[in-house]
Amino acid sequence: MTGRRPTRSSFLRRPSGRSRATRTGALSAGALVACVSLAAGCGVVPGTTGGSEDDPITVMTWAPQETGATNKPGMTSFAQAYARWVNANGGIGGRRLNVLTCNDHNDGVTAAKCARRAVNEEAVAVVGSYSQHADSFFPVLEGAGIPYIGGYGITNAEFTSPLSYPVNGGQPALLAGLGSALADSCGPVTLVRPDTIAGDQLPVLLDAGLTSGGHERAQDQRAAEDATEYGGQSERALEHATGDPVDPGCVVPVLGDRTGTFMDSFRRAREDYPDVRTASVLGSVDQTTVNASGGASGPYEGAYVTGWYPAVDDPAWNGMKKVIEQEAFGDNDVDAADAGVQTTWIAYTVLKKVVESLGDGEVSAHTVRRALDGGLKVGTDGLTPALQWTFAGKLASVGFPRLVNTEVTLQVVRQGRLVSARQGAVDTTRTLQNADVV
Repeated sequence: MTGRRPTRSSFLRRPSGRSRATRTGALSAGALVACVSLAAGCGVVPGTTGGSEDDPITVMTWAPQETGATNKPGMTSFAQAYARWVNANGGIGGRRLNVLTCNDHNDGVTAAKCARRAVNEEAVAVVGSYSQHADSFFPVLEGAGIPYIGGYGITNAEFTSPLSYPVNGGQPALLAGLGSALADSCGPVTLVRPDTIAGDQLPVLLDAGLTSGGHERAQDQRAAEDATEYGGQSERALEHATGDPVDPGCVVPVLGDRTGTFMDSFRRAREDYPDVRTASVLGSVDQTTVNASGGASGPYEGAYVTGWYPAVDDPAWNGMKKVIEQEAFGDNDVDAADAGVQTTWIAYTVLKKVVESLGDGEVSAHTVRRALDGGLKVGTDGLTPALQWTFAGKLASVGFPRLVNTEVTLQVVRQGRLVSARQGAVDTTRTLQNADVV
């Protein structure tokens, strides 16, 4: 490689550089749906909007389960646990919370069915959910005026729809932040990502972070989202990562639930490339993934992982852990370290504060949306910056008008444990402003 010069990473610094690369463009989305309610099966717990303090508040949470790709059962399970907990403690503003859940099966048709279910049951919001199929469910929600609070952040529409109220920076912030970290610490970088519409938008985000630190763009390697092995992709990624004999590179798998499958193949292929490192984002790698891969002796040792929130041992999570202990103890789907569960907790925190702001007034999709659009600022006890959604956000010029939380944290796997790689969070606003994602 040529053109070495001092770099300026937002995360870590070291005396090496990279040639500045051409920016590229585009970003997007992907996957979920099918119905299950707080009661069994697809039955509905009675109640819809809260017209008075005696009326229950109905919301829906959806996420994919039992599919061949990414699954997030902890999100719907935690939503049910949250409803049990809040109702045992007097409800929200004296109103009972009625949670419907839905499994979108990573399918656009089913995702739309989930959205129609929310409309039919008069849900006041869809809260803390995951789906790759924004093009299927957002038109339904928008037609009915139902707000989407705290989606997982994997689709472009979550950062553009006027009815979306995201609580994190989604894939844009995670990948931009990861690229900034790797710019100073890696030689050639290979991104291994799904060969899907959502996956097509990932390279530009990682590249935005890399090029902000003077690094060349990553090699973009597509892979089947539901493959059972990734031997060929592992070999090609490793070959590229060793292209610089002085500075070993990094392989960045971002394949959701299939990241573990990739790493099984990668571990075998890596024997001839011991200096190549790995990095990824929460949602593709978490502590459970690291444990299953061998902990300190596994392929993630030394890997950087970007996330949206503080590490799970931060006291700010004590409220969520209390809900899990009291209402989801023994439910293996609900893991306090899972980014989906954490996002659902924050999303329901937003809902609770919105409802409380309405006092004795009607709680409906319209009044919830009006409160959110009216300048309400929501604190999350330090888990995120104060959240407030406007229509003239600082990232509107690059296609993310609804993205209000651009902070990411950097973690690293040390001795088999995901720990903070640096204190505090890093703001990715400037990096995203320089990304060609419109």
